[in-house]
Amino acid sequence: MEIFKVIGEMGHEEVVFCNDPESGLKAIIAVHNTNLGPALGGCRMWSYDSEEDAIRDVLRLSRGMTYKNAMMNLPLGGGKSVIIGDPRKDKSEKLFRAFGKFVNSLGGKYITAEDVGTCPEDMRYVAQETSYVAGLDGKSGDPSPITAFGVFLGIKACCEWVYGNDDLKGKVVAIQGLGHVGMELVRLLTEAGAKLVVTDIYSDRIDEAKEKYGVEAVDPDKIFDVACDIFAPCALGAVINENTVDRLRCKIVAGAANNQLKDESFAERLAKRGILYAPDYVINGGGVINVSIEVSGEIYSRELVNEKLKIIPKRLKEVFEFAEKEKVTTARAADMIAERIFMKKFNQIS
Repeated sequence: MEIFKVIGEMGHEEVVFCNDPESGLKAIIAVHNTNLGPALGGCRMWSYDSEEDAIRDVLRLSRGMTYKNAMMNLPLGGGKSVIIGDPRKDKSEKLFRAFGKFVNSLGGKYITAEDVGTCPEDMRYVAQETSYVAGLDGKSGDPSPITAFGVFLGIKACCEWVYGNDDLKGKVVAIQGLGHVGMELVRLLTEAGAKLVVTDIYSDRIDEAKEKYGVEAVDPDKIFDVACDIFAPCALGAVINENTVDRLRCKIVAGAANNQLKDESFAERLAKRGILYAPDYVINGGGVINVSIEVSGEIYSRELVNEKLKIIPKRLKEVFEFAEKEKVTTARAADMIAERIFMKKFNQIS
């Protein structure tokens, strides 16, 4: 990877490589854009196949946060961080405190929170070294349930667009990934009367979903072949790629995962197959809405969060209408709307 070339093409302001041999920390913080405010984005911990994969992930995720925060009407820019390591084996207080020191060194340009592989307890250690952290217990807390509820509202908006109503009763939803967000989405959809087919790379999560909600489960690679109304990716990115896009048997792709498309060409391929794609950074904006209330200093309440979450179905409808009018993919439509928001702010400042 020609990293400076990639950073330039993607428009990042700053990328920080964090190395602390004593704790074993190997992390990357990427600040994409601060036109709207400090860069807010969670910290992901994952066992990447290579360091290049970690770099690619943090660059895409941080860029997505710029667009997400703009689409959620938040006074925040986009950033993200990744810690290279196994979240089930490599966590320690020392590691997260070392990470907190690196976050603090940016002086508030980047605000972190939990993400895939991290949790409020991890952020509590981070908070011992920096005030630039959100999603803490006793404040806004774990944003995962809010992210899931936002995705739930987004799925209903997609059904309204495709089927003419938002009733989920009897709809078949294939969910890939049963982490904090995916499992909560299972609960919400089951209570709404949907039929669930799920998968995860961890068998204990599948067992939990089957025991609690009576769902059907398939092996991880088989989820793409499930005949369903909605395919909901709730794990990692790039799951819609050359090996999977033609296998999908759904009318809607709407899930919580970031960067679901390997690249924008797959939005075109979904559109040609008549599959509605809900741009991930629009439908999964609930978590950042939740955290933003803590960052802003507003008095936190679930009622306030739920009111702010109404922007998700509203934005999705706006994206779908814009895509139809301009004859572009929904992915491109979302980008165009978001760019108008954060670039307009930049032009005002300039």
